Amino acid sequence: MVACARHRLPLFAVHESVAFATITEHVVRQVSGERAGDLAAVVDRHRRMMTSGPAGGGPDVVLDLLGSDLDLRAWVLSPTGRLIAGSKTSGPALPADVCARLAAEHLAAGRTGRRAPHRVTLGSTTYSLFPVRSAGRTPQPARDVRETVLSEWLLAVEADAGDWAEERLDLLHGVTQLISVERDRRDAARTVRRRLAQEVLELVQSGAAPAEIAARLRVAAPVLLPGLGAAPHWQVVVARVEWESGEADSGRAAQTLLEEILVDPVATGPEHSDRIAVAHAGEEAIALVPLPAVAGEHDGSETGILADALLESVRDPLTAGLDGDGRVTLGVSAAVHSAEGLRGALEEARHARRVAAARQGRVCAAGHQELASHVLLLPFVPDDVRRAFTARLLDPLRDYDRRHRAELIPTLEAFLDSDGSWTRCATRLHLHVNTLRYRVGRIEQLTGRDLSRLEDKLDFFLALRMS
Repeated sequence: MVACARHRLPLFAVHESVAFATITEHVVRQVSGERAGDLAAVVDRHRRMMTSGPAGGGPDVVLDLLGSDLDLRAWVLSPTGRLIAGSKTSGPALPADVCARLAAEHLAAGRTGRRAPHRVTLGSTTYSLFPVRSAGRTPQPARDVRETVLSEWLLAVEADAGDWAEERLDLLHGVTQLISVERDRRDAARTVRRRLAQEVLELVQSGAAPAEIAARLRVAAPVLLPGLGAAPHWQVVVARVEWESGEADSGRAAQTLLEEILVDPVATGPEHSDRIAVAHAGEEAIALVPLPAVAGEHDGSETGILADALLESVRDPLTAGLDGDGRVTLGVSAAVHSAEGLRGALEEARHARRVAAARQGRVCAAGHQELASHVLLLPFVPDDVRRAFTARLLDPLRDYDRRHRAELIPTLEAFLDSDGSWTRCATRLHLHVNTLRYRVGRIEQLTGRDLSRLEDKLDFFLALRMS
C-alpha cells in the first residue's frame, strides 16, 4: 500500500475467490479497447490521406500500424494466395503453402456466404480472415458473391477474432476499407490496358486488316512493356469460369481472375508486375501477353507462357475454393510475331481451352503443343460416346483386376508407353518377359482385341486417355 502511494499507482481490493487470470483478462480487454480506439483515429486520418492523394506506402503502412499499436501480425493476400503486403513487424513472410491454404479457406467461405471474419486453424496457429471489398460495394447473396469471390483480396490476421470486442472488430473493418482504397486504385490502373485489349480483340474478331491491328498493337506495346526497343511477340491466353449453378457474370469473373494469375510474382511494384491486357467477350476472358522479341528465326515460344506453369502456384487454392461449385479452364497459344498471326493465336488458345475443359479437375490448362496430336479431337466427342467407348474396352480389364489383382490396366499402359517393346516393358515393370506375355494375352482374351495391330493399340490408347 505504501509502495503504491509512493509511485502513484491505483490499488484495488479483490475478493480472494476471483482468479488472477480473470483480473488479467479484464485489464487487457480494457487497455486493448482504449488502444483500438486510439488506432482507429490514426487509421481514419490515414484513410483521408490515401483517398485525397497518392498512396502513401500502400497496405504495408496500415499493417505496420496494426503491428506496432495492437501487436497483430497481419498480411494481405490475393484470392489465389499471392502475398501482396505484410507489415515489418509481421516477421518472415508467410510460407507459400500457408498463403494457399488461407486463400482456399477464404474462397470457400465467401462462396457459401458465411459471415466474416472467417477463423482458420493451421497447426497450432489460428488466423482470422477479413474480406477486402471494393469501396462502397456490399455483395449480395448468390449471384453478386460469385462475381466478386475470385477477385477479392483478404486480410489475414494471426489471431482468433471469435472473442474480440466490437471496437476491435470495427477497427479491422476500417482497416479493410482502407486497404480497399489501394485495391481500387490498382484496379483502376488496369482500365487502359483492358480498353486496349478490348479494341485489339474486336479488330481481330471482326476480320480487320492486319495493318490496322498492327497499328493498335504499336499503341499497346509501350503501355504493356515500357522501354521496349523492338516490337514484341504476343501470346494469347483464354480463360473461362463455369459455375455449376449457371449464375453470375462468368466473363468478368474470368477477367479479374486471369489478371491475377498473370501477375508476375517476382516483379517489384504493381507498375512492373501488372502489365497484362485482359478483355472479356461473352463468358471468356482473353489476355494479350507481350513477350520480348527474340532475334533470328526463333519463334520465342520457349520464352513465353507455359500452360502448366500458369497454374503451378494457384491450382491448390482455386481447386479447394471452387470445390463443388465451379471450374476454371485456360488455354495458351504459341507466340506469334505479328498482327497476321493474332487471329490464329486466338483460335489456338480457344481450342486449347476446350482440351483443358475435357479433363478432370476443378482447375485445368492446356497449351498449344497439345493441339498437334490426337487430343485435339477428344473434347469434341460426346460424353455418352466417350463413356461407352471406354467401358467397352476397359471395364472387362478393371473387373478382372478387381477380382484377381492382376494389374492388367497398369500393364496395358506400360506396354503402350513402351511402343509395344516386350523387353522395355518387362524391364519397366520388373517382370519376366513370359509373365508380360501372359498378361498381354489375358488382355487380348478379355477384350477380343489384338495388341499387335496398330488399330487396336490406338483404340486402347484413346480409351485410357478418355477414362
